[in-house]
Amino acid sequence: MSDALRAEWTKLRTQTTTVWLLIATVVATVAISAAAGVSTHQSGSVRGGDATRLSLVGVYLGQIVVATLAVTTLSEEYATGMIKATLTAMPRRLTALAAKAANVCALTAIASAGAVAGCLLIGRLMLPADGLDPTHGYALVSLSSSATLRAAGGTVIYLTLIALLSLGLAAVIRDTAVSIGAVVSLLYLPPLLAQIVGGTLAREIKQSAPMTAGLAIQHTTNLRTLPIRPWAGLGVAAGWAAVAMVLGAIALHHRDA
Repeated sequence: MSDALRAEWTKLRTQTTTVWLLIATVVATVAISAAAGVSTHQSGSVRGGDATRLSLVGVYLGQIVVATLAVTTLSEEYATGMIKATLTAMPRRLTALAAKAANVCALTAIASAGAVAGCLLIGRLMLPADGLDPTHGYALVSLSSSATLRAAGGTVIYLTLIALLSLGLAAVIRDTAVSIGAVVSLLYLPPLLAQIVGGTLAREIKQSAPMTAGLAIQHTTNLRTLPIRPWAGLGVAAGWAAVAMVLGAIALHHRDA
C-alpha cells in the first residue's frame, strides 16, 4: 500500500492542474464568501442570522472545484491511456483506487482547511463593519464558539466527502465532462426540486440529498428548524460518498481499462 500511495502522490504533485485547482478551491471559496457578506450589507434586508454560515457560503461554489480535482485524478488517466500503465504497475486495482482516494482526500482537506480559515477570517473582519454584528442579531465569528468550531471542522470533512463522491463517480463513468456533470447534478438539482415541490416532500429531499444534508453542519443557530441535524446531515453525505466509492471499486475491478 505504501508503494501505491507514493506512486499516486508522485503523479498528483507533478500535474500542474493539481496545484491550480487547489489554489482555485481556496480563492473561489473565500471570494464568494466575501462577496456574500458585502451583498448582504448592501441589501439591508437581513436582521438576525447565522454569521458563521454566511461566512462559509463560498463552499457552495468551492465544492465544484474540489469535485473537478477528484474527477480528473482518475478520468484523465482514462483519457490519456495512462490507466493501463497504472494498473500494470499496481495490478491490485482496489489498492490503486484506495491510494488515489487517500491522496485526493489529504490534498482536499488541506485546501479546504485553508479555504475555511480564510472564510472565517473574512467573516470576522468584514461582517461587523458591514453592519452584521450583535446589535443586528449576528454573533461575532469566533473559533472560541463550539458551534463555529463544529461548523468549520464539519465543512472540511464535507468537502473531503465531496472529493470521495466525485472520485467514485469518475471510476464508474470514466469521462471527465460527464462525471463532473453528474456530480453537479447530484449536488444542485435536489435543492431546486425541493423548492418546486414544497411541503413534506421538500423536507425529505433536503434530508437525503448530499449537499442540503451535508451542509447542515454549517448551521450554528436555529438548529431545531433544520430538516436534519448537523452531524446526521454530514452522515448522509458520508453515505453518498461511501456508495459512490463502492460502485467505483466494483466498476474498476470488473471492467477493462
